[in-house]
Amino acid sequence: MSTNDYVKFVTQQFVKFIDQPKEVRKATRQQRKEEQAPLTNRWFGIMPLAVSLMFKKKKKGGS
Repeated sequence: MSTNDYVKFVTQQFVKFIDQPKEVRKATRQQRKEEQAPLTNRWFGIMPLAVSLMFKKKKKGGS
């Protein structure tokens, strides 16, 4: 992709974003935020989940 094509693409995306009403931009941002995985899972993967499940199981009196 040449520099000219890249600048054209970025400009098109920016104009498309700015043309949207403010409410639509906020709704889109909120929807993306809700779809994200929890912070500990994003940073450290599945290990925090495994540890928390292990401690919950011990609390209930499981094995």
